[in-house]
Amino acid sequence: MEDRLQMANGLIPQKIVLHLQDSALKELTDQAMNKPAHILQPSPAPAAEGEPDAGVMEHAGKDDPQVLGADPTQGLDGASGSEPAQESDRGEGSVELCHLHLSSCHECLELENSTIESVKFASAENIPDLPYDPSGSLEGAADAIRPEREEKRVNITGKAPNILIYVGPDSQEALDRLQQVQSVLADCVDPDGYTLYHLSQESALRDPWSDNCLLLVLATRESVPEDLHQKFMAYLSQGGRVLGLSSSFTFAGFRVTSKAGLRETVQDLVFSKADQSQVKLSILSSGCVYKEGPGERLSLGKLQGHLENEDKDRLIVQVPFGTRGGEAVLCQVHLELPPSSSVVQKEDFNLLKTSNIRRYEVLKEILTTLGLSCDMKQVPALTPLHLLAAAEEIWDPLMQWLGKHVDPGGVVTSSKLSLKFVPSYTPDMEVTPTALPVVTNMTAFSSEHFNLEIYRQNLQTKQLGRVILFAEVASTTMDLLDGLMFEMPQEMGLIAIAVRQTQGKGRGRNVWLSPVGCALFTLLVSVPLRSPLGQRIPFVQHLMSLAVVEAVRSIPGYQDINLRVKWPNDIYYSDLMKLGGVLVSSTLVGETFYILIGCGFNVTNSNPTICINDLIVEYNREHGAGLAPLGPDRLIARAVTRLEGLIDRFQDEGPNSVLPLYYKYWVHSAQQVHLGSAEGPKVWIVGLDDSGFLQVHQEDGQVATVHPDGNSFDMLRNLIIPKRQ
Repeated sequence: MEDRLQMANGLIPQKIVLHLQDSALKELTDQAMNKPAHILQPSPAPAAEGEPDAGVMEHAGKDDPQVLGADPTQGLDGASGSEPAQESDRGEGSVELCHLHLSSCHECLELENSTIESVKFASAENIPDLPYDPSGSLEGAADAIRPEREEKRVNITGKAPNILIYVGPDSQEALDRLQQVQSVLADCVDPDGYTLYHLSQESALRDPWSDNCLLLVLATRESVPEDLHQKFMAYLSQGGRVLGLSSSFTFAGFRVTSKAGLRETVQDLVFSKADQSQVKLSILSSGCVYKEGPGERLSLGKLQGHLENEDKDRLIVQVPFGTRGGEAVLCQVHLELPPSSSVVQKEDFNLLKTSNIRRYEVLKEILTTLGLSCDMKQVPALTPLHLLAAAEEIWDPLMQWLGKHVDPGGVVTSSKLSLKFVPSYTPDMEVTPTALPVVTNMTAFSSEHFNLEIYRQNLQTKQLGRVILFAEVASTTMDLLDGLMFEMPQEMGLIAIAVRQTQGKGRGRNVWLSPVGCALFTLLVSVPLRSPLGQRIPFVQHLMSLAVVEAVRSIPGYQDINLRVKWPNDIYYSDLMKLGGVLVSSTLVGETFYILIGCGFNVTNSNPTICINDLIVEYNREHGAGLAPLGPDRLIARAVTRLEGLIDRFQDEGPNSVLPLYYKYWVHSAQQVHLGSAEGPKVWIVGLDDSGFLQVHQEDGQVATVHPDGNSFDMLRNLIIPKRQ
C-alpha cells in the first residue's frame, strides 16, 4: 500500500483488524513459531486514538460530489469534504464504513494535484511546490517521536499540557475553591510540564477547550447543567481524563448520595493503589458517598477508596469510559483542602496534619494514573544578569554609552525594574524580579547552557542581537530590556537571553513553560512607522516564526526536518504538535516602532511536548543519517540572523517577497475551519492578506479576512469576520 493508505475524507487509519478463519489463524501461528519473533517494545504511555482535529484539512473521497469534476482553478472547493459524524449521530461503539484508497488511485492523485493548485491560489506569487502532507496519525506520530531514553516523558497525545479546572458558576466561594485546587495541584505536578487554567462555565459551553486539555478537574458542589454534562461526557468519550474533587458530577450508573453524619468530618480511609497496595489515612469527608444504581454491575479501575466503617462507604472510584481510553477518578474526599483549612475543626487538625503526606501520596497516585507526571522540580532562584557583546568592536562604545546613562550608583531604572551595573557579583547582592545586578566583566562569564563563542560564530547581522543581557534564570526576558530599549543606540541591537524563565509569557493571559533546553529570548527591533513593515506590524510575528523554522531548515542536511509555522505565532512539528511560539509587543515613539519580540522554542527538552533534537534523532533513525543535535545558542543566533534578512527583504520589496517562503513552511494549505463556532459556516484558508491577517475562501466564492475571536484556546478555532463600517 506504499505507506500511503487513506480512507475517505482524509481520515488516517488507526488500526486494521483482520478477521481470520481458524484454519488461516493456525497457519499463521505455525509460520510465526518457525521464524524469529520481532518484539515490539512497549510504549511508555498509550497512544491517543483521537479523531482528526476539526481544523485539519479534509480530503474528500469518491462519494463526495464536490470533488468529482472539480476545477482546481475555482479556488479551494476541491478540497472540501463531508463532515465526520458527530458523537450524537453514532451509537457507542458503532463503526462508520469508509472506502480505502491507495496512492495509485486515480481519484486520489487527482485530488492531490487539485490541492497543490489550491495552495498556489493563496498568493499572487508562485509558491514553491511543497504540497500539504496530511499523512501520519497521532498514533504513528507517537511512535515516531518517542525518544530512545526511557526516562524521558513525552506528551505523545499531541495535546497542549493544560490542566483545566471547573469550579461552577462565578462566585467568591468558587474563586476560593479554584485557588485551593490550583495550590494543591501545583504542589503535585511537574511545573515544567503543565499549566493550570480556570475553565469558566461560559467558556466550557462556548470554546473548543477539549482539544487542549490533558486533564479536566471538576470541583463544584452544584449540580452540573445538562448541556455542560454532555460536553464533559463528550470529552470523556474522546479519550479525555477527568478528576472529580467533591463534585456532584457522575455517570455510568453511579449516584452521589448524601450522608449527613459524614459532612466535613474526619474519617479513616483505606485507599487501594494501582499496584494493589493500600494506604490508610485520616481524611476530610465531603459528606457524600458513591452508590451503584439498581442492577448496575460496573467495570471499575484499580483505584478505590472506602471508609473503615460498617458500610464500607465508597468515597473514591476509578471509572473507565468508552472505547478510546476515557477515564475518570471521582472523589468525595477533600483532597484539595490542607489541614489548616477554615472548615477543619480545631480538634481534627492534628489528625489531618499527621496524614498530610499520605494525602499527597493518594493525590499523586490518582494524577499519575490519569497520565500526569508528578516528578517535582524545585523552582530555581533568580540569577544576576551578564552584559555581553557579540562583537569585540562594539564593547568600547557600549561602555562609553553606559557610563553616560547610569546614575551615580550605576543603576538604570525603568517602570518595571532597576538594573545595577557592577564589575562582579557577590552573594550579598539582591536579585529580585524588580532589582537585578548586571555583571559587566565579560572575561568572568561562563555558562553550561550557553556558549558565547558559538553564538558569535552564528550571528551574521549588521544590527540585531549584538548586545546581550544573559541570565541563567530570569522571571521573563520580556521585562529585561525595559530600561534600555528607548535609550540605547539602535545599531547596538539589544537581546535578552535566558536559560530558564519562572514567569514566561504567552498570548493574552497564557503562560509559557520554560524548562532547561528551550531557546528563550526577547529581541529589540526598531521599525520606521512610514515603511512597508511599519504599516504592517502584524507581519512581525510571522517573520519571527519563519526565521526560527529557517534557522533549522536552512542548515545543509537539515532541510527535511519537519518544522513548520502555524498562524499566527506558533512553531510546530508537522501539523501535530507545538514546540515554540512568538509574542510581540510594540510601542510607537515619534516616527519609530520599538518592538519587543519574545520567542521560545524547544531545542533539547522533550517535555512538555517535543523538541527539535527529537525530530533530528527520528530523522537520523528513519534515513540512516548522522545529523548532529543542535543547541539553543546556535539556533538563537541563526534565527536572529534570518529575521534581519527577512525584515530587509520585506522593507525593500514588500510582503510578496517573503510570502512564498512562509507558505512553503506553513501547516494551513487548503485547511478547512469554521467561522464563529464549531457549527459555523465552513471556509478554506487561502493565505495572508496585505496586512498579515488570515484570508479564507467562503462557500459562496467570496474571499474574506478573519481574526481570532479572542477567547479560543486555539487561534484557528472560532474565527470571526470583523465588522466593517
